[in-house]
Amino acid sequence: MSATTPAAQPTTASALASSPHDDGDLAEFGYEQQLHRSLGKFASFAAGFSFVSILTTIFQLFGLGFGFAGPAFFWTWPVVFIGQFMVALNFAELAARYPISGAIYQWSRRMGGEIVGWFAGWFMILAQIVTASAAAIALQVVLPNVWSGFQIIGEDSALTSSSGAANAVLLGSVLLVLTTFINCIGVNWMSRINNIGVTCEIVGVIAVIGMFFTHAQRGPDVVLDTGSAGGQPGYAWAWIMSGLMAAYVMVGFGSAGELAEETRNPRRVAPRTIRLALSASALGGGLMILGALMAAPSLTDGRLATEGLPYVLTSILSSPWGTVLLIDVSIAVFVCTLAIQTAASRLMFSMARDGRLPASQVLAKVNPRTGTPIAPSVLIGLVCIAVLAVNVGNSAIFATLSSVCIILIYLAYLMVTVPLLVQRLKGWPRTAVGPKFDAEGKKLFSLGIWGVPVNIAAVVYGALMVINLSWPRAEIFNPTGEYPILQWAAPITVALVVGLGVACFPRGRATPNPVTIGA
Repeated sequence: MSATTPAAQPTTASALASSPHDDGDLAEFGYEQQLHRSLGKFASFAAGFSFVSILTTIFQLFGLGFGFAGPAFFWTWPVVFIGQFMVALNFAELAARYPISGAIYQWSRRMGGEIVGWFAGWFMILAQIVTASAAAIALQVVLPNVWSGFQIIGEDSALTSSSGAANAVLLGSVLLVLTTFINCIGVNWMSRINNIGVTCEIVGVIAVIGMFFTHAQRGPDVVLDTGSAGGQPGYAWAWIMSGLMAAYVMVGFGSAGELAEETRNPRRVAPRTIRLALSASALGGGLMILGALMAAPSLTDGRLATEGLPYVLTSILSSPWGTVLLIDVSIAVFVCTLAIQTAASRLMFSMARDGRLPASQVLAKVNPRTGTPIAPSVLIGLVCIAVLAVNVGNSAIFATLSSVCIILIYLAYLMVTVPLLVQRLKGWPRTAVGPKFDAEGKKLFSLGIWGVPVNIAAVVYGALMVINLSWPRAEIFNPTGEYPILQWAAPITVALVVGLGVACFPRGRATPNPVTIGA
């Protein structure tokens, strides 16, 4: 290799942080390096892993899957993983070629044009705001069980009770204030805290899996048991519904792309960490689900469906160890909320920098000292708290919003994979301009001859999942039967979001950084 190649440059952390290669690479897209580029491989991985946050989400949603389809709901987990991994492979290829903040927005506009890109970003921002609120409210499920003093309002800690709902909003709001502050003081602090939190979460996941398997009361063949589900219209329908649990969990793995402008050698690092974050989450989550099914005291007393993983854990652990684990879960909730808010702020910054949002001049400003877009972080924190307040008035509506926002994420993903497939059929990435090597002189990640079939699989999976998520099921959107209209919440909400998006679309304003589709 020639001594003048990028790989011959110093590769220490300090050298990489000050290397002009990545900054110049960004300039070729028409952007100035404003965000501080200091994130390494683990920090990039942690961004995606903490967004998925299996210790938070499976802790919350295990009962949902089990309640619909019994132990055999386990098989929805690998099915959803395979589908999402097809999406992740496409994202990884795009991340290698377009290492820019606001990944979903930037990728979709370069594949499908400005309108497609804007709506993909619009869907994703709204979904991330609601998702961050849903993550923050999970503290109510954990902290009052760690110490009763965390139940500040009233005595009933249940999310569906008036005092529990109000307390959940209080705890969630405090958490969002903290995550907003961390996002404002700089990506280095965010990264350090997120790295520590993810390390704790990984240790916690390994500990939970170990405890489940060492306290197993039945063999792994439990996953072949369909339980008592599936009377009418049949088990297959119940099993498909149970797949919503996995669909809710395995999103956000592309966060490494959102932080591309703050990552050293993002063309190399982001594609790897996108795939690794999803794969590690899927492996850990699958083992947690299998272990819980093997270790549960009973599969038929109804408690596993209503109480989920806490039921299994409390039956195994003595009080001190159970408390330690709950503290670990609360840490996972914290870094999950932090990661989602960070990703949302970078997406908002990226769109504002292109003049695609109201008040773009304010939202696109980066603090020169911290290298952080402060206005988007503060705005997202405030809107998240406002969304949280819905839970005080009606927890059922908040739960419905949380479910619907996942549909918006899948729609945003489709607005990347569908235009990408069109461009592949026209010759992309062979016809794309730009570097073919990363900062280390290595070839960019590519699917090669597998690009078209993998892309088709991602599109088909995404479309089927949007239909499954949107299907007007009373069991999901209106379980109490109190608000019949909520059964149609998905199509109604999507229509409203599209309508509001049409009203907010920046007509007559050209972006200062126009793109050539497929380039």
